[in-house]
Amino acid sequence: MAEGDENLELRFRVFDGTDICHGTYQSSVTIATLKQRLLSEWPQDKSLVPKSVDDMKVIHAGKVLENGKTLAESGVHTTDLPGVITMHVVVQPPIADRKTDKKEKQGLCSCTIL
Repeated sequence: MAEGDENLELRFRVFDGTDICHGTYQSSVTIATLKQRLLSEWPQDKSLVPKSVDDMKVIHAGKVLENGKTLAESGVHTTDLPGVITMHVVVQPPIADRKTDKKEKQGLCSCTIL
């Protein structure tokens, strides 16, 4: 382990409230590496499954964490929060799906004049 490297116990909460990838990570791990693991272990029974790491955003303490930074550079420390640290994962729907949803919503509106 590198000097100043600490072990962090993390879990990642997805949109429906379930936790995935609970484990111990070194503070030198990059956010992109975390996203790769999340993608590989993502439960396939979810209604929304990311296709790439670009479809996910990892949020800690109200901040979206950048892919190129490590956990330490992102300000994730055990001294700040003792115990298991929960991070939230948001999945961005594919662009084609968002355009389709918008068209469908426009078609659902109707007015009745009496």
